[in-house]
Amino acid sequence: MPKLDRPPLSVVVEHDAPMPMRDGTVLRGSVHRPADGGPFPALLVRTPYGEQTFRSVPVIPALQAGFAVVLQHCRGRGSSDGEFRPWRDEGADGHDTIAWITGQPWSNGEVVMSGMSYLAGCALQAAATRPPGLKAVVAQMTPHDFHDGLKYHGGAFALGSALNWGALQAMLGLLHAMEAGGKAGEDAGAAFGALLPVLGDQGTAARTLPVRDIPGIPWWRDWTGHPERDAYWEDLAETLRHDRIEVPVMHVAGWFDLFLAGTLENHRRLGGPLVIGPWTHLAPGASGAGRLDFGFGAQAGTIRLEQRQLAFLKGEDTGPAVQIFVMGDDVWREEESWPLARAVETRYHLHADGLLSPAPPASDEPRTFVFDPRDPVPTTGGPLLLADPTNVGPQDQRDVERRPDVLCYTTEELTADVEVTGPVTVTLRAATSAAGTDWTAKLVDVYPDGRAMSVIDGITRTSTSSGTYLIDLVATSQVFKAGHRIRVEISSSNFPRFDRNPGTGRPAAEAGEADLVVQRQRVFPDSFLTLPIVPR
Repeated sequence: MPKLDRPPLSVVVEHDAPMPMRDGTVLRGSVHRPADGGPFPALLVRTPYGEQTFRSVPVIPALQAGFAVVLQHCRGRGSSDGEFRPWRDEGADGHDTIAWITGQPWSNGEVVMSGMSYLAGCALQAAATRPPGLKAVVAQMTPHDFHDGLKYHGGAFALGSALNWGALQAMLGLLHAMEAGGKAGEDAGAAFGALLPVLGDQGTAARTLPVRDIPGIPWWRDWTGHPERDAYWEDLAETLRHDRIEVPVMHVAGWFDLFLAGTLENHRRLGGPLVIGPWTHLAPGASGAGRLDFGFGAQAGTIRLEQRQLAFLKGEDTGPAVQIFVMGDDVWREEESWPLARAVETRYHLHADGLLSPAPPASDEPRTFVFDPRDPVPTTGGPLLLADPTNVGPQDQRDVERRPDVLCYTTEELTADVEVTGPVTVTLRAATSAAGTDWTAKLVDVYPDGRAMSVIDGITRTSTSSGTYLIDLVATSQVFKAGHRIRVEISSSNFPRFDRNPGTGRPAAEAGEADLVVQRQRVFPDSFLTLPIVPR
């Protein structure tokens, strides 16, 4: 291979640099900058996860691109002082950190931010404060709201991811307190006793009833005690006001990421380039997800994503407005906008005999099943952040489909490829014997060999015994190949991705074992799946 004609880069690194916030709290981070030249623009990355997260930050490429790089611990994490409060302080702390950077002698007064997940949220929250000097943001796989799409989906509590992330953050907080020593260390030692069982067996912890009583996570009762979008969530929403973000933002998403809906909504509200790959939350940029491998070309490196992000932050991006990976064809494709204007919304009706077809149903007889919240449908793949990192993305659903509480509706064998690219929904007319229930839907690609590989799924929580309900499956870009069949599964649970609906009509987090109600469900054939079909 030819040698790169690039001189060696001499770098100055300052560890644990103190950065005072407006309330007197001192945050700390490392500053990496070229030893020669300057002043420099700065790339700021803020994290609540400690040093290990920084290992994935492209420090050397950013330095070679002409940036100084500031890697800062959020308050109450790493070497920073203060107390970590999820989402509450990131806007103000990001603003004050940018002010600190622009006041340094090596700074040219310009700052950009980048990150994934919570780190991307930190960047957007800082941008919403309109700090002087902030020029651009790259936000990868992050929610648009702290209630909708983060802790609650379609009204159901995102139990599995909340438990996994909350337990991790609780542990990091206790370690931080123990390092601080004194009374804080003593209190942390006692709190570990409550948290360790949750860390050790999240599957058992998820079955705790009432759900609100899962121990060890400081914010748990706040999250579970506010199922509706009330003042608690509105107060948090004020820290991420999209109408106050004025800098350009680049968005990166994954088809199997739990924050796909959030990233798409951020893009809708803020504009900017959008890239969507066939990736999960814990493996962004990889070639495979779950039980499928999409080939070497699916990797982020094949579209030079890192280089494009740095170019965007420098104001030099000339890439496509939208770039998506089309699964099934397994190729990258450039688009002018999202959603695709040429996609045609097509209804596939849920027939009483289990057929899924564009033809209207001939019968009005419902299909029935019984849902017992003591035996919920187990989560098998999907856009997840669970303790088991292998249970994610496309997974074979055949064991799930053998259950009596899962209804399957399947097309005839396809005679030609069918491309589905865009938002997907299920409109369900259904009834329950209970005071309220959940309705779940899952889109599945059925292979000629019988494999039933999940694509996307969704849920809606109801407080009525009958009605017409919209289940949002977010979006995909999936080509169902000739010889395959399209299937949709309908049920009333997906556990522990979502908490169980006890059927009482009251808040699910308050239900004990004795409150669980067996729910007799009816699904009527005027229900339908809406697919955005792209002409081939």
